[in-house]
Amino acid sequence: MKLRASQVAAAVGGQLLGADVEVDGASFDSRALRVGELFVPIVAARDGHEFIEAAFSAGASAVLASRPIVPPSRRGVVQVADTAAALMTLAAWARDRFAGRVVGITGSVGKTSTKDLTHAALSAGLTAVVNERSFNNEQGLPVTILCAPDSADALVLEMGMRRLGDISRLCGVARPDIGVVTAVGEAHTELVGGIAGVSRAKGELVEALPSAGTAVLNTDDERVRALRERTTADVVTFGLARNADVRIADLTLDDRARPRFRIETPWGSADVRLAISGAHMATNAAAALAVAGLLGVDLDAASAALADAELSPMRMQLRAAPAGGTVIDDSYNANPTSMRAALDALAGMSARRRVAVLGTMAEIDDPEAGHRAIAAHAAALDIELVAVETQRYGVPAVDVLSAASAVGPVTAGTVVLVKASRSAGLERVVTALLAP
Repeated sequence: MKLRASQVAAAVGGQLLGADVEVDGASFDSRALRVGELFVPIVAARDGHEFIEAAFSAGASAVLASRPIVPPSRRGVVQVADTAAALMTLAAWARDRFAGRVVGITGSVGKTSTKDLTHAALSAGLTAVVNERSFNNEQGLPVTILCAPDSADALVLEMGMRRLGDISRLCGVARPDIGVVTAVGEAHTELVGGIAGVSRAKGELVEALPSAGTAVLNTDDERVRALRERTTADVVTFGLARNADVRIADLTLDDRARPRFRIETPWGSADVRLAISGAHMATNAAAALAVAGLLGVDLDAASAALADAELSPMRMQLRAAPAGGTVIDDSYNANPTSMRAALDALAGMSARRRVAVLGTMAEIDDPEAGHRAIAAHAAALDIELVAVETQRYGVPAVDVLSAASAVGPVTAGTVVLVKASRSAGLERVVTALLAP
């Protein structure tokens, strides 16, 4: 979105110093900043103000700042009390001027995959903008809005949460027209008082919808299904249930556990083939097709687009190992619900040996029971388990640098799943497993 530095100052109640330059988009990362963007230094573990000079060198036309800054020639500085709060305020101002439709997506599992699939489906007929990677918080979401071109037809915004109220705050900025809830599961339960708290938190999205909006709900999840009582918006359901408005029929998996199915919708029926693994991805695709239908995208075109859709990095990403086997990089995050889905996907793949390299699952309310249940699930599926830097799975643990050695050669016929919460850093194991 293109605007003047003076408009930024007026929108956030700041003081403009220096030139009234044009800004086109925003970034809070000086390393990823594009020429002409507004740089927003966030004060966190590091103070982003330390990188203002680097941002100007990278081409920032203006910056927000809560410290005294002298702007270089032909650059602008908007002085504010709090840069993070100003970023949210500016994004809300920009949302008021956005003429397209806004789709909010949340869920304990599947929200990033559903975001990626929804973007692919909508792009078959519309100009759609989506969060990069998992820019789903109070920094990433407003930057996504500010970086949307003026010509965009739709914004697809993933919304994450760690505590009650997080999604409400994001909705206050994004004001979604359509809200998708993929699942209510065992994620961040430690911080919100168990799974009932997760349900309350995810329900903040449907509560924020206008009465003219639409809640898109997974009817196969009873907790998601119950959220229809918390909105005055229309409701469209998706899933495997026979009464789903957008229904998955004739679901099969190929030898790499990639779904093939028929989708039946109010806008017609189509065959869908996904290039990503896991039966649960069919449900995410059904949500994406529901959104596409609501926004008028041709069903056949949207379904065809899903065949080539790719997910954000480190989500069920199939990688070929040098010795001929396969590594599934699902190392971005984990909770008991997503762990079970990933293990099921691994079990559905054609292989002579299946190994799960699992690290800790953070922020769950009963970690001992949660990890032991996942170990039992892996055993029931005849999957070898390698635990990394946690004893909670009930098997001897190895350190992250020894995990690849514990797995051994990933030869033809071997499939290895790598999964843990982000804090475990198991992408290092993936790198080791894929090393020549």
